[in-house]
Amino acid sequence: MSLTSTEADGAQIVTVNADRIDAAMAIQFKEDMRSETESGPERVILDLSLVQFIDSSGLGAIVAAMKQLGRDRRLDLAGPTPMVEKVFRLTRMDTIFTLYASLNDAISANKT
Repeated sequence: MSLTSTEADGAQIVTVNADRIDAAMAIQFKEDMRSETESGPERVILDLSLVQFIDSSGLGAIVAAMKQLGRDRRLDLAGPTPMVEKVFRLTRMDTIFTLYASLNDAISANKT
């Protein structure tokens, strides 16, 4: 799984450079997220704009990544494609995570 990480406006932005987060990739995703977010700002934004498909294993991996951050840090999600957003809403995971329509929206929300 290819993840890239940058910082902007006091937040760490982790971009998923893959079109799927599914059972075949979930374990690698969790490991890569752990190494990318071991330290850093209080807020982590996961950019999902390239992800076209996510299954229950992918959702579980994102929840695990959130838990790895601990209580003092938070994970927000940015740029979900319509199919990915639908999965988050159907599973009510949109009540656990804050979803932003775009990465710019997520970054802007940090300024308020």
